[in-house]
Amino acid sequence: MPAGKKEINENTDKMESGVTLEEAFEQLEEITQALEAEDISLEDSFAVYQRGMQLLKYCNDTIDKVEKKVLQLNEEGELHEF
Repeated sequence: MPAGKKEINENTDKMESGVTLEEAFEQLEEITQALEAEDISLEDSFAVYQRGMQLLKYCNDTIDKVEKKVLQLNEEGELHEF
């Protein structure tokens, strides 16, 4: 098992229990570094990649939800959701 893989597993498990978007981005950075490691096996790289894709989906879904809640200030100073 490459260094950091256990940490990635633990962090990905937290995704379902309320990880913030910033934490998810940090975890994606750790996954990127793990995938770039020369000593990672093909099997481990597939597992790490899969977790990365789950995190990426979580990030995309979270950003979509935030975008839908963003308020737009119109010319008259009223707030409108879009």
